[in-house]
Amino acid sequence: MLKIEVKDGEKIERALKRYKRKVRNVKLHDQLRNNRYFTKPSVERRKQLEKAAYKEQYLNELEND
Repeated sequence: MLKIEVKDGEKIERALKRYKRKVRNVKLHDQLRNNRYFTKPSVERRKQLEKAAYKEQYLNELEND
C-alpha cells in the first residue's frame, strides 16, 4: 500500500501527482493487471521473445534509415 503524506500548504493536486508517479514507478497497476489471470510460463517466455524480436527489428530499421 502506497502512502502519500500531504505536506502543510501543499495543494491536493500536487500530492495526487506524486501518488500517480509513485504508482507508475512501482508498476503496481501492471502487476495487478498481470495477476488477474494465470499465464503459463511457456506463454510468458514466448511473449518475451516476440517482444525482443520486434524491438530488435525496430532498432535495426532505425539504424538503417
